[in-house]
Amino acid sequence: MTTPRRPECTVPLVEVAITEFDLACLPETGTVFDRLLALRPQQVMIDLSGCRHIDAAGIGLLLDVHRRMVRTGGVLSVRDPNPRIARILQTARLDQILPVHTGGTAPSASTGDSAAPSTDATPSTDATAPAGVGAAVGAAGHPAAYGRAAVTVRT
Repeated sequence: MTTPRRPECTVPLVEVAITEFDLACLPETGTVFDRLLALRPQQVMIDLSGCRHIDAAGIGLLLDVHRRMVRTGGVLSVRDPNPRIARILQTARLDQILPVHTGGTAPSASTGDSAAPSTDATPSTDATAPAGVGAAVGAAGHPAAYGRAAVTVRT
């Protein structure tokens, strides 16, 4: 009996900026993450610099996304939570499970050659990628995809 192959990561890095992370916006945010994880990203960076609120439902979604990322060999990390959100993440011990980057510096996706598009690459729209995700030629000459999404919360 052979072990099933794990799907390879197809996108080196996807960044998602979230402004509110609570039960009220969970269906929309969950849908964004479902679509994002279908791309099998190597790393997902959640930018919480503009996040004003996170509750237990948001933390539960972070844990679910983390679990799904680990299954495919990817990494979920959080960037720039404000001091209040950082305390909540520490209280929930999420900072011991997920990498939490503060101070605006975050490592790029793993050690891959194409962690980010090269500066001379001209992005173009990829017909197979969801909206907001472009394709470019990476440093090694292989196609590299990159993306950025903002989750808009309706109040």
